[in-house]
Amino acid sequence: MEPLGSSAKQGKKISLNASTLAMAVMVIVLLVAVVFAANSNEIVGWFVVAISAGWLLLAAFMMFGLKRGADRINTSLREATAAATPRAQAGTVVVDESTSQRDMKLDHSFKIVQVQARVVSEQRAANGPESEAMIDRALETIQMTAANARDMIKPAKPMDGEIID
Repeated sequence: MEPLGSSAKQGKKISLNASTLAMAVMVIVLLVAVVFAANSNEIVGWFVVAISAGWLLLAAFMMFGLKRGADRINTSLREATAAATPRAQAGTVVVDESTSQRDMKLDHSFKIVQVQARVVSEQRAANGPESEAMIDRALETIQMTAANARDMIKPAKPMDGEIID
């Protein structure tokens, strides 16, 4: 990120950060080890050079691998943000589970009332000896269902305060 008002161009620039400094130290250690090993011409010095070179390769692998991974994550994050922007502008829909569940229960209550109304109309048309009892049971079921449905409807909270016109 560039400070506000800077005239730096967008692009890659060389910066002195911890990874660059660490790599420079590792290269210097390798060069010093090579010089001492060449001057003393002992096998122990060349072991130190090999160990130093191994650490340098490991540090380079880690630094470039992490940089590549960070670039990929940055790219995928930009793509995800770009893909989510149109959906966020379309509007947000809030789904309230309690309201949805209450609506399902009310729908079920209305279906019960419809079934019992059909039973009443069938029993009035049948006009049999048990028709009167079936009609009474259907009306009782309708009354209980209506009472339960009314209990599911949340009463509006009374408002407090002054009314300002």
